[in-house]
Amino acid sequence: MITTATPETIAIVTVVIVVAGATNGVAGFGFAVVGTMVLATMIDPATAVVFMIVPILAVNVSLVRDLTRQELRTCGRRFWPLIGAALVGTVVGMGVLDRVPEAPLRVGLGLLTLGFVVTAQRRVPLPGWLAIGDSDVGKTRLGMVGVGAVSGVLFGGTNVGVQLIAYLRSFDLSHGVFIGVVAMVFLGLNGIRVAVAGAFGLYPSTTVLLASVVAAVPAVVGVAIGKRLRVAVSVRVRRIVVLSLLTVIGGRLIAGGLGVF
Repeated sequence: MITTATPETIAIVTVVIVVAGATNGVAGFGFAVVGTMVLATMIDPATAVVFMIVPILAVNVSLVRDLTRQELRTCGRRFWPLIGAALVGTVVGMGVLDRVPEAPLRVGLGLLTLGFVVTAQRRVPLPGWLAIGDSDVGKTRLGMVGVGAVSGVLFGGTNVGVQLIAYLRSFDLSHGVFIGVVAMVFLGLNGIRVAVAGAFGLYPSTTVLLASVVAAVPAVVGVAIGKRLRVAVSVRVRRIVVLSLLTVIGGRLIAGGLGVF
């Protein structure tokens, strides 16, 4: 689909990216999950993952703009084991991406999407390994390395980073430090992923790579639209709409992977 730049293809992909960006702008999360998973219902899931790398990078660039040098240094000193392990894990995750059969990958992406929905519900307790930051072990360098490596593998192969967000939220971080860690992790991961995807030959064609770069524009536009819409709807309505959308997407991926339709 993306490999042929027909007007219909361009229109569909643009709408998907804008909606994903608007979702992130409204709810504050969900761009990577919505964009990747919707595309994965229409094209090869591995292609959907690599296609979204550059747009994700563009959306997360804004996280760095408000940071001071002191905040960046603080983030680097405290969380370098997490960041380093996540970078290594990401490369590993991308290395196995094109070796996973399409059907199991669809099912896995669907399960991760539904898991994202579950963990986004604050009434549902997080699994122990996601809340490890509350423990003494989770605050050690070894704990950070373990979580970073596992989370990096998942993010590298799926674009789903909810496990990192959940882990970081379990720490008692100031807003500035939390945003700084998120910015350093995801900007660093996605910056490296562009080079790794090219080196591993994960982009099916030059057309897909160029389309991914161009898709950064509607991604940023979608986020801006979502921010404007945010003031018009309540927090409860935002969460219901976004999580309902993700539930439908997750179910569709699982059904497709299992050959139901």
